[in-house]
Order: sequence, then structure tokens, then C-alpha cells
Amino acid sequence: MAVPRSPGAGRPEREYEKVAAPKKGRSASAQSRPGRSLALILIAIAALTGGMFASGQTTPRLGIDLAGGTSITLTAKNEPGQPNAINKTNMDTAVDIMNRRVNGLGVSEAEVQTQGRDNIIVNIPKGTNSKQAREQVGTTAKLYFRPVLTTEVSGADASASPSPSASGKATDKATDKATDKATSSSSASATPSATATSQGRAVTDALKADSTPSASGSPSSSASSSASPSASASVDPATAKLQAAYAALDCSKADVRAKAGDGAKPSEPTVACGQNSSGQWQKYVLGPAEVAGTDIKKAGAVFDTQSAAGWKVTMDFTSGGSKKFAAITGKLAQQQPPQNQFAIVLDGEVVSDPSVSQSLSGSAEISGSFSQTEAEDLANMLKYGALPLSFKESSVTTVTAALGGEQLHAGLIAGAIGLALVVIYLVIYYRGLSIVAIASLLVSAVLTYVLMALLGPAIGFALNLPAVCGAIVAIGITADSFIVFFERIRDEIREGRSLRPAVERAWPRARRTILVSDFVSFLAAAVLFIVTVGKVQGFAFTLGLTTVLDVVVVFLFTKPLMTILARKKFFAEGHSWSGLDPKRLGAKPPLRRTRRASAPVDTKEA
Repeated sequence: MAVPRSPGAGRPEREYEKVAAPKKGRSASAQSRPGRSLALILIAIAALTGGMFASGQTTPRLGIDLAGGTSITLTAKNEPGQPNAINKTNMDTAVDIMNRRVNGLGVSEAEVQTQGRDNIIVNIPKGTNSKQAREQVGTTAKLYFRPVLTTEVSGADASASPSPSASGKATDKATDKATDKATSSSSASATPSATATSQGRAVTDALKADSTPSASGSPSSSASSSASPSASASVDPATAKLQAAYAALDCSKADVRAKAGDGAKPSEPTVACGQNSSGQWQKYVLGPAEVAGTDIKKAGAVFDTQSAAGWKVTMDFTSGGSKKFAAITGKLAQQQPPQNQFAIVLDGEVVSDPSVSQSLSGSAEISGSFSQTEAEDLANMLKYGALPLSFKESSVTTVTAALGGEQLHAGLIAGAIGLALVVIYLVIYYRGLSIVAIASLLVSAVLTYVLMALLGPAIGFALNLPAVCGAIVAIGITADSFIVFFERIRDEIREGRSLRPAVERAWPRARRTILVSDFVSFLAAAVLFIVTVGKVQGFAFTLGLTTVLDVVVVFLFTKPLMTILARKKFFAEGHSWSGLDPKRLGAKPPLRRTRRASAPVDTKEA
């Protein structure tokens, strides 16, 4: 009897697996051309490394705890007529302004904090311009705009150069040439007032004959004539006192400069000192304050590209400050030099004395051969000059980096041990896959180091001990992303799929998990950076930076590298040392496709 043969009998069963077809567009291109992503990140690393060497900053800047620096103790003083000005609110405001002031100079990682009831401690890291920071942090009095009544070169400097004539313009400390010029940033300006400043005119008239130097007169003769009884008899006692103080003022002496204008109220005329572009000290008689530093809304240093006039300082005023500034500039514009100038006075010192040619309202600019540093310094003073208290420098000490260096050494040893344990774990557990993980860690480390070195001169970032801790913690975050991806691939292999489709199917699920995890870490770092101050911000900044770099490395390096290795025989065939051996992973048998058995056929006898 012949046994019928079913259709397909004797044929080998055909093994199959469903491979997800790559989507069209960018995803398909990324899957088929992983070399582009690898080339992109390698080019970025090369460019950043080249920029690091070109800038000359090949190592990250160190904070005060690692490099040492300067610690300044400032003690608060009550303003005249304000016996209760030293309180928590004013001290906190002063700390905030000082913090912005030193960071405005590019002095990052500077610590500004209160100590006790009336002290503020400022720690400035080594390697920054600590002298400049000391000058501006110690400049803690309120900022005022005062009209200039008269000015001349002071002390020993007066004999070295001719005194300015009545028609000449006063020299500005911050410029390389003789004069600053204030101009309106708006196209329309208010009509100048025809009324001169009453207080300024009264004092100026009293000093004109005796104290204002002429082209032919010498400073010594002016001083002697101002002390004559006939001159002082025609003026009121307050003006005579001011006249005598001006005649005796020698701005070439540091101790005299420090006391110039001591105790003067904003509503009273005063004397002050300022340095011109030639390094000479000038003395001034200044009228009552017309505009305060609190009336400035913002100020900045900009480069004038339209007229090629160089660097200039721009100012925007509050609504109240704009009215005050328009009123005083309208009056000054009607005066003759030097009475058409206003002095910007900070801590009793004239930091700039620009002349005015028209009434200015809303916003204004100061121009006149500024260098970039000079313009930025003046803008910084204008922005952060209005402190609610006066301070004196109680002590200045040098901080050594010995203790911080020991802690850094111990921290680096701990980090190296942790990294070694991670590498050992990856090699034992993932075997061949550990090559991908270690290479990704190296790329992440290079990017982190280069960016830290570049961010030093760029934004003033300084590496301190908490920042080092943040970098060490980032090792675990970065390794966790690789582990998530590897385990997704292994899950696909356990389902019976071969390596190439397993990599492509595992990536979307792993990508979602990695992004959620990194987003949570970055959000925590951002919140920590916003709500904390001082060194803790260094930890938060480093943690946020390394979290962003983790996403970049996984997307542009780890995934493309894994796609390329999946095509290699060593990994594709599941070598026992590849870390992807189906037998070791307990993979299911491959899915098979067979033909359905046909219904039995009755045999017929011949």
C-alpha cells in the first residue's frame, strides 16, 4: 500500500524571524550610516580640543579651596543719619550685590557670605585679578551723579603738567583721551532747560576767582589766594569751609583721598578725588547729588560697530531716574566747561566725569576711547554701585591650598578606585560589550575635561571640591545608561532574535528610559544650582553638565558604535566572550515557520 506524501513533506523546516523595517527619513539614515554620528562627535572633540590649546587654558581653573586665594573681611558702618541701617535685610542685599559685582568681573567661585551681625567675608580664588576685585568689592558706598563745579590737577602732579584752561574739558579717569562725551541713545531728546543749577552756580561763583586755575595761573597761587580773608568774607560759612577743604586737598596722597568728602550728605556739595588717563590725580568740587545709583535700571559695555568709535558704556534709567537725569543734563548742557560735566562718584571717588551737550532722557551712553576693560569696569560700577551700607576693609588674608590639595588627592584616589571597580564589573559581566562601555566612558571624560578647561576663561567656571564630587558621581550616571541599553539588547536576544535586529529593536525602549533618567538628574541639578550658593553650585553645575554630555555620548557614540559592532562576526555569532552568547543568556529557540499539515488522504487500492 502506498503511503501518500503530504505537501511539503521531506522539506526542511524554514527558520524565520521578523525584523522591524527601519523607518524612512532620519532614523533610517542613522541606522544605515552610523559612521556619520561617530564622525560628528569625533570632529567635535577635535575642535574643542583645538580651541582649548588655542586659548592657552589647557587645565581647568581651580577654586579657592584647591588653588588658594584671598579672603577679605568687610565690616559694615551706619550711614550718617541712619543709626539702624545695619540689619539682616540690608546685609543680605549687600551680599547679593557684592556677589554679582565680583562675578561681573569674571571671578567665579568667589564666596560672599555674612559673618555675625556686621561682617561680610569675601573669598577670591587665586589666579583671578584679586587686586581689581578688592578695589571694587571694597567700593561699597552708594553711587551718585554730582555736577562738577571746578577741578584741577592735584598735589605733586600739578607741577608735572599745565593746569587745564577754562575752555578745556576735564579729563576722565577711565579714558585714554581728554574727554568723555555723554550722548542720548534715542533719536529725540528733551529741550534743555535754560535755568542753571542754583547751588552749583553759587559755589562756582565763590570759587571762580580763587580756586579755579587759569591758563596763566599756577596751582600754588590759586591755593594761596583762596585762603585770603577777602575771598572768604564774601561767602557763607559752608561755602568758605568747602573752599578751604578744596584748597587743602592733596589727592596724590592715599590717606587724604580716603578721607575726601567724609561725612558729606547727598544733598550737600563736597570735594572728591579722581584719576585721569595720564595717571594724574585731580581734585573736584562737586554739587549736591542729582541722581543716585538706585535710579539706574541697567548698564553695560558695548562695542560701537556703526561709527567705529570703540567701546562705550550704555545706561538705562528707571522712570523716576529718567526724569532726574533729564533735568540735571538739561541744566549742565547750558554751562561752560568744566561745569557742563557730571561726576560719577563711588565711595567718595570720581570714577568718570563725562561732559554733557544736551538733555538726556530714558537712556544714555558714555563714549570716549575706552578700552574693553575700562568700559566693563565702569559698567560694572554703574550696575552694582548702590549698596545700602558703607563698609570698611577690616582684614585681608591669604588662603593656602594645602588642605584642599590633600582633600582633592584623596577624592581623586576614591574616584580612581570607583572607576576601576566599574570597569572590572563591566569586563566580568559584559565581557566584549565592555569595550563599548569603556570607550564611551573615555569619550565622556575627554569631553568633560575639555569643556571644563574652556569654561574657565569663557564664563569664569572654577573647579572646586564639590565640583570634583559631581564629576565622580557622573561616572555612575553614565555607566547606568550603557547598562540600560545592553540589557535591552540581551532581552531581545533571549526572545530568539539575532544581534542586528536585537540592537535596532532595543534602542527605542532603551532611549526612552535613558532620556527620562537623565532628565530627572538634570532637573535635580538645575534646582540645586538655583536654590543654593557658593561651592554647592559647583557640584550642581558639574552634575548638570555631565548629565547633558551623557545624552550626547549615548546618542552619537554608544549607539552608532554598537550598530557597527553588531555587523562583526565576533558579536553577531554570539561568541562566548562577546557578552551576547545566546546559550549563556538562556535564549529561546528561534521562532520557526512551518506549513500546516494537510488533511489525511485515503489511499486507494489499485
